[in-house]
Amino acid sequence: MDLFLLICLLVFLLAAAGQSSTAARPDVPWSQNYAILYGQDHTQSLNQGKEIQLSIDQVSGSGFRSLKTYGSGFFGMRIMLPPGDSTSIITTFYLRSYTNNHDEIDFEFLGNSTPPYLLHTNIFTNGQGSREQRINLWFDPTKDFHDYHVLWNQHQVVWLVDGVPIRVFENKENIGVKFPVQAMQIEATMWTAPWASPHGKPPNWGQGPFRAYYQGFNIDGCVAENNTIATPCFGSNSWWNGKNYWKLNPKQLQEYLGVRKKYMVYDYCIHRPGSKPPECNIH
Repeated sequence: MDLFLLICLLVFLLAAAGQSSTAARPDVPWSQNYAILYGQDHTQSLNQGKEIQLSIDQVSGSGFRSLKTYGSGFFGMRIMLPPGDSTSIITTFYLRSYTNNHDEIDFEFLGNSTPPYLLHTNIFTNGQGSREQRINLWFDPTKDFHDYHVLWNQHQVVWLVDGVPIRVFENKENIGVKFPVQAMQIEATMWTAPWASPHGKPPNWGQGPFRAYYQGFNIDGCVAENNTIATPCFGSNSWWNGKNYWKLNPKQLQEYLGVRKKYMVYDYCIHRPGSKPPECNIH
């Protein structure tokens, strides 16, 4: 091999190595990373395990959970939500720990009789929640699959919809704000609750059973060895912990502020009565 070809090969290999940390892996079967949580007879595997259908009716809901526990990462699913009058039906994708004072990072999609679909997000740290935000989705999530991701590292938690950041929770432990540091599992569920409806209406079961579809079962996360503590996973060896992911870049910040301005309908820091948590006083 002459010198020119050798140099070209080295350049190619270095470029490939630089991209490998963020390059999307091919889809893997659901059973490689997940198992049924409840509602086995309301869960169906499709497309050779590359897609899962969850359903809910008057008898039962359904859900699945990751086989492993994670301490940081970039976690995502492609989801298509149930169409029609899905009042009070809640479709979810979230992370949570199983401790007395648990941590949790939520995507909860609140069904409705008419568009738009409400996306309800929340975060629990050391057992304390009540940090709800809600946005109107700017597309019909019942017509096709869309990407929903959580970035979680030692500096921030970011919720993203189709790559657009729609919420940020920064690590402000220096002013007494608890940050999620418990190892968590990934879960996806369908259930129902009166609070998910604007007027506390029960589901319109005549429209059921309600079905949601999930794809994208790769997991870019640091497996927590002892299943409870996340902090060993905050090391710089994982790409999502790198400095580029410590805060939003200028383009992401502009997108984030645009979502808040156009689509935000509830923010606990603005609309919740009474005293506010300390993070509400930062900006």
